[in-house]
Amino acid sequence: MALIKPFRALRPARDLAYRVAALPYDVMNVDEARGMAEGNPLSFLHISRPEIDLSTELDPHDESVYRKGRENLDRFIAEGLLVQDDAERYYVYRQKMGAVMQTGLVACASVDDYQGGVIRKHEHTRADKEEDRVRHIDRLDANDEPVFYVYRNRPSINALVDELTEGEPIFDFTGDDAITHTVWEVADREVINRLSREFAAIDTLYVADGHHRSAAASRVRDLRMNANPGHTGREEYNFFLSVIFPDHQMNVMAYNRAVRDLNGHTIAEFINLVGKRFDITPVAEPVTPGSRHRFGMYLKGKWYALAAKPSTFDESDAVGRLDVSILQDHLLSPILAVRNPRTDQRIHFIGGSRGNEELVRLVDSGEFQVAFSLHPTSLGELMALADAGKIMPPKSTWFEPKLRSGLFVHLLS
Repeated sequence: MALIKPFRALRPARDLAYRVAALPYDVMNVDEARGMAEGNPLSFLHISRPEIDLSTELDPHDESVYRKGRENLDRFIAEGLLVQDDAERYYVYRQKMGAVMQTGLVACASVDDYQGGVIRKHEHTRADKEEDRVRHIDRLDANDEPVFYVYRNRPSINALVDELTEGEPIFDFTGDDAITHTVWEVADREVINRLSREFAAIDTLYVADGHHRSAAASRVRDLRMNANPGHTGREEYNFFLSVIFPDHQMNVMAYNRAVRDLNGHTIAEFINLVGKRFDITPVAEPVTPGSRHRFGMYLKGKWYALAAKPSTFDESDAVGRLDVSILQDHLLSPILAVRNPRTDQRIHFIGGSRGNEELVRLVDSGEFQVAFSLHPTSLGELMALADAGKIMPPKSTWFEPKLRSGLFVHLLS
């Protein structure tokens, strides 16, 4: 059973939500974050990416960065930019991006569920990124950004959530990227209890986006539990901020790759090596693969369509048959020597929302030598692997639209 609980959200006033809301901390680099927050002292990036308010020469993991995050959160509270609700509530959060619409429940998930396997993951975390989030959450004394969870479609929950969206929203705005964000609060105790019971009947939640935030919330709980002789299990640090969506509404995009060099190969040598494992066809237009086991490759101003040869995958291997695995196991690792994509600084991952234009830009800039477009991993593949306790290669999925940070903060004490 999935344990969720309502919470007293720290949130912006209705007329400030548009200016406060920001993209998640991990979808931009620090320079991009500075640009996004420039001229907007209300941007939540001052809390989620506090290094933007410090020297560009400073190590982003310096202790002063985490202190600055807490200082900025305190300022937002003191100036009334963020105000805490007077009672525990759930919230319904709807996002609309073109024809894509997803509606989820904002709630606190349970660390015990995460540690006990009720919440299932599909990726390993990177130690440095996890440690960064532990320090960030602990110094803030808050979950400042939600994790993105998915449950297998349950019509009774959908019906109840749809009823709740008939009321007056507390937030309703459209961002500069044309994505609309609408939020309703759930204050009625009977409805809150119904939602809690409905989720208690769900066996499993799946991490869609937020593996590092989930792992960090778990570690922060353990730190505080071990330091608290009066620990009861009911403290706020036992729970963490999440938005939970039904699987049938999810929009999964490709997670593309670019590599800085050809591992010492000439272009002719590289193409020859790739041709031993993939069928290669030069094409005039950018390649957006329309089916599994097909890829696009951009190299020296030219596009190529790649089709994996049957010898490169086994359909009975749930991990090995993934396109991200085929590319990694039969091209990135053996030909380009990208052995560990989690730590190798020569590889760069590009969310599908940036399109093929970003792949062209990276290679044409000279910073990267080759880029690859992929077919999206399906949500069904993700959940099946998580159920089997298997792990996907890093950066296998890109979910869009992204949750906005700053609309809800969960205080840990």
